Amino acid sequence: MNEQSNGWLELPDSAEAETFLEQHPDLQFVDLLIADMNGIVRGKRIDRSALKKVFEKGVALPASLYGLDILGETVESTGLGLEIGEADHTCYPIPGTLTMEPWQTRPIAQLLMTMYEDEDTPFYADPRTVLKRVIKRFDELELTPVTAFELEFYLIDQENIAGKPQPPKSPISGKRPESVQVYSIDELDEYADFLSDVIETARSQGIPADTIVAESAPGQFEINLHHVADPIKSCDNATLLRRVIKSVAYDHEMDTTFMAKPYADQAGNGMHLHISLVDKNGKNVFELDPEDETPNDIMRWAVGGLIETMDDYLAILCPNINSYRRFSQGFYVPTWPCWGIENRTTALRIPQGEPEAARIEHRLAGTDSNPYLLMAAMLSAIHFGITHKIEPPPPVEGNAYQQQETSLPNNLRDALRELESSGMMREYFGNEFLNVFIACKEHEVEQFERTISDLEYTWYLHTV
Repeated sequence: MNEQSNGWLELPDSAEAETFLEQHPDLQFVDLLIADMNGIVRGKRIDRSALKKVFEKGVALPASLYGLDILGETVESTGLGLEIGEADHTCYPIPGTLTMEPWQTRPIAQLLMTMYEDEDTPFYADPRTVLKRVIKRFDELELTPVTAFELEFYLIDQENIAGKPQPPKSPISGKRPESVQVYSIDELDEYADFLSDVIETARSQGIPADTIVAESAPGQFEINLHHVADPIKSCDNATLLRRVIKSVAYDHEMDTTFMAKPYADQAGNGMHLHISLVDKNGKNVFELDPEDETPNDIMRWAVGGLIETMDDYLAILCPNINSYRRFSQGFYVPTWPCWGIENRTTALRIPQGEPEAARIEHRLAGTDSNPYLLMAAMLSAIHFGITHKIEPPPPVEGNAYQQQETSLPNNLRDALRELESSGMMREYFGNEFLNVFIACKEHEVEQFERTISDLEYTWYLHTV
């Protein structure tokens, strides 16, 4: 396979496979991984003897992998299933992502893949392809995004109660956490072995996880990833970290959830994204004024783009029915397009600190979103704001929840309508991709709305 002049295809070198096999003579299998439209990792497991061939010729996987709903069933309205005969496309390895899976009881490795229609054409429905297309626009501006994710999740018991989650018993006290202890060191101690194993496993795979805090509810934690100057690598890190967290939890006889709102009366799981831009000399173009720490023109325009188009991309950040359960006051989830300096009640926060470390923290997305699509949406809005010199509204001071009523779409159907009619999102994401994404999510909305809930029986069965 030859690298193409269009610069899309990342050339996998079979020498990487050969070196890895030499370093791991006991290796038995390799998991070939690809993140679907929902950010769920799918793929196939191969014998070690097939690894070099995968690097040389790729591996076939069905295009319908990107037309799956949240349950893994093909949504035929995407046109990626029976309409094209469940056709395969070739997936190629992502260089530098071949690592061992330390949680396995037998020697198994993993390798990230990306899908192509042919050697010249990346597959339009692959979220990684969408993100690459957006990043190329920054190459034209000679700017590089520097990004980092913060992921919130709940530890839960492997046994649910009537289908609903419950916090796991502490390995130390044997009790289930009940109270909210934000930034509690004691709660970190209760689950220290699990949390330490997560960090060690992540680092052994080259995932730069560096901080863990106890979050805003019993059994809830946040793990921060260190910033990197490669948005795609940043998304790879977030995707693989979720896999690490789940796998290590199983080893500790617990489970985890990245569901946006698993408990009605507790905080939801957010995935905050920090973004700055550096020029070709490595200078942060978001650098604040050193005297009053006010944003410069480029940062203001970036904020303006994110604010003005927030309705357009909300369905990407909050892609599931449950995503909109997070939007309630008191849980630090923004409910209208706003920004502020060092203000955690706003959708966009400009952290204070060293002027050269200036960045935008986007606080809207849930951890149930696809990191590649989340990143692509944020960068699209930032590029749109900068190139159109969009001025943002004044920054919010104080409690943003008390200054304006909710104005963002509060359900998936309305958010999808905004996305479908967005000229900006179609320009950056492409019509073909958005049509597939919207078809998948509209299918889930329709399935959900056809389901009769227990609450409906309680309210109506004997009263009407």
